[in-house]
Amino acid sequence: MLKFLGRRILSLVPVFIIISIMIFIIMKLMPGDPVRYMLPPGAIRDPEIYQRLYQAAYIKLGLDKSLPMQYLIWMKNMLIGDFGYSSYWRQEVKSVIGEPLVNSIVINVFSIGLAFLISIPVGIKSAVKKDSLTDRGWQVFSLFGMSMPTFFIGLTLIFLLASRARLFPYGGMPYEDPGTIGYYLSYFKYLVLPVTTLTIGALAGTIRYVRGSMLEALSKDYIRTARSKGLREKVVIYTHAFRNALIPVVTIMSFSIIGLFGGSAITEKIFVWNGIGTVLITALNNKDFNVVLVLDMFYAVLALLANIIMDISYALVDPRVKLE
Repeated sequence: MLKFLGRRILSLVPVFIIISIMIFIIMKLMPGDPVRYMLPPGAIRDPEIYQRLYQAAYIKLGLDKSLPMQYLIWMKNMLIGDFGYSSYWRQEVKSVIGEPLVNSIVINVFSIGLAFLISIPVGIKSAVKKDSLTDRGWQVFSLFGMSMPTFFIGLTLIFLLASRARLFPYGGMPYEDPGTIGYYLSYFKYLVLPVTTLTIGALAGTIRYVRGSMLEALSKDYIRTARSKGLREKVVIYTHAFRNALIPVVTIMSFSIIGLFGGSAITEKIFVWNGIGTVLITALNNKDFNVVLVLDMFYAVLALLANIIMDISYALVDPRVKLE
């Protein structure tokens, strides 16, 4: 296992470097001047003061150096945890993304966990009871969930559960003092609607994949052999069919991690949730290149980690796959 992980991580190093170079070049090609956002509005009235402040900010962001040198400095600093200075928020990038990153991880962990816990038994039941009322009901739900964009699901939940039923707040973040019981209770109430939105979107596709994989597994010869031996139906389904049906599902669930973090940007914007999605959109609109670079690299690393998780999951699910 350790040798496998070591080889996989080493093989991803060149990929990581190539991705970082591409992201860095794309960001540098984007129009806009991030230095202007660091200057106070009144400085433009005096050309001499403006020029002096502009030059100081230009040097602070490291833009006075050549592009290869800027890249090397940026990579070196990023690897040691120094993500640079935010031109829009006017503070260290680490301080800007710290709390939003935790908030995004919370809603995505809950969403992924709920989607996995619900979709597996539902997909199995739909496959076992194919064409039943239950199966058709979940198929309609899946079709609805896959057809509806995230922002529509979110706005619908706001209308039904926040505006009409008044069960949950419209959006935002808790206003109680952090660390108190009231804060965590309030945090949970604000968490419900964005988590539900992401879970519905993730459930729709995953249920169909689980159902399809189970139907394919149940049609195999070894299932008929297991049944002919007199094994109980639960043993046939969960011991023989389910284990083989999990192989394609593992791929979907691994990459759904990236998809949820990407889709959460829209959800966070709708519910005014202080997550990295909201930070990324704000940074893009205000040409805050350092913040955008760090968050883009976060998504890239997430994709690379998903590949490793997928390989390990294959070995855990299918004994024929060896980590060698």
